[in-house]
Amino acid sequence: MLAAFGAASLLTGGVLTAPAATAQDTTGIPGVDQIAHSPNLRQIANIPKQAPFNTTEAYGTDMAFTDGHAIVGNYDGFVIYDVRIPFRPRIVSQVLCPGGQNDVTVHGDLLFLSTDYPRSNDSCTSEPMPASNPSAWEGIKIFDISNLARPRYVASVRTDCGSHTNTLVPGTDRKDVFIYVSSYSPAPDLPNCQPPHDKISIIKVPLRRPAQAEVVATPVLFPDGGNLGGTNPDGTRRAATTGCHDLTAFPSQDLVAGACMGDGVLIDVSDRLAPRVIERVQDNVNFAFWHSATFNNTGTKVIFTDELGGGGLPTCNARFGPHRGADGIYDIVGSGDDRKLVFRSYFKIPRHQADTENCVAHNGSLVPVRGHDIMVQAWYQGGVSVWDFTDSANPKEIAYWERGPLSATESLTGGSWSAYYYNGYIYSSDIQKGLDVLDLRDRRTMSAKAVRFDEFNAQTQPQYRDRR
Repeated sequence: MLAAFGAASLLTGGVLTAPAATAQDTTGIPGVDQIAHSPNLRQIANIPKQAPFNTTEAYGTDMAFTDGHAIVGNYDGFVIYDVRIPFRPRIVSQVLCPGGQNDVTVHGDLLFLSTDYPRSNDSCTSEPMPASNPSAWEGIKIFDISNLARPRYVASVRTDCGSHTNTLVPGTDRKDVFIYVSSYSPAPDLPNCQPPHDKISIIKVPLRRPAQAEVVATPVLFPDGGNLGGTNPDGTRRAATTGCHDLTAFPSQDLVAGACMGDGVLIDVSDRLAPRVIERVQDNVNFAFWHSATFNNTGTKVIFTDELGGGGLPTCNARFGPHRGADGIYDIVGSGDDRKLVFRSYFKIPRHQADTENCVAHNGSLVPVRGHDIMVQAWYQGGVSVWDFTDSANPKEIAYWERGPLSATESLTGGSWSAYYYNGYIYSSDIQKGLDVLDLRDRRTMSAKAVRFDEFNAQTQPQYRDRR
């Protein structure tokens, strides 16, 4: 439905202004840049991308939060926003440091930045370099953010195949943190990314001496090689497992859920340097690329996402249907090493998108509601969806917010990369449009308004008090 509150997209000097309205077409899809949303979810602020990150190639990427600030990755670096007043966010600092994807994780005064594009060196002034060059650099950069207005680069760690994403796993002694690095797609002609690459890299970071960070383990998760890939029944290609795309830690239960291209895995990390795969599942009918994972708050379910088309295809349409490019809901049954992942259902947004809109399941987090399993999730140009999976077999959407396509005539990459709930509001990193702040007002989620975190990484899930 069209926005009940009217369209609003641009924030200039802290004031929302309305874009020129473009009529919806007869299919119900909003027009170019037209905002549509459910009555219970509305936009309260937007800050467009600023120079030097205001080009179409400078994609906004993943987010982390610390002390009332949102840190948003960008293919060209990262941006720190003050969001303590959610309806009036402001940019505190921008760091130009090209390297794509530049996914971010925070812990205390440290920021960890993933570089997955081969560069001439580990500096922020490096140049692109072919991965076939043995001196090409990819990996993790570490910044000191004790002064959020002046982040300081302190160290780097090279990792095999670079770092597509990174996941922080706290050490049990509180003296160290461990960064689990996910990367994939090896090839024989890549000296720093050799097959089979069926592993992850683990970086140990001494909190008092972060410059001494180093790779301390490279555990193999798929000794049999993992999913061999192939063709699903509808003719679309299924990725072979050559590493992991994303890992989500649930430290309170010493668990990690891995989305590993062709496999979904449940991992015991009670020994931080020796993770053990205790369960593994495949979906060789509907999943094409296992992309990310989210636990429910009690650790009895995992949501896995399928990034069909790598984020560049319009999959939210009749052609692909409700089970492709969707979420898979799995219950965790049993205990200890006997835990199993049992498939219950799929969830996909119920609105078709235009054929010029890249749309597929992407990054999200729990809305910290006591007694229910509710998630907010990004769907690229499909927008932001809030959905309830308390009944694993019957998930349902309860709110949504989206923009119409970037173009009515050509396919342009855009939309919400990540949508996370933090301290009472939803923050969305839009690839092209910058930072959006959304306010969810629904009786089913009002208790979440009172939940507060000083620090929040969606891939290092905190556990909040639950009355169940």
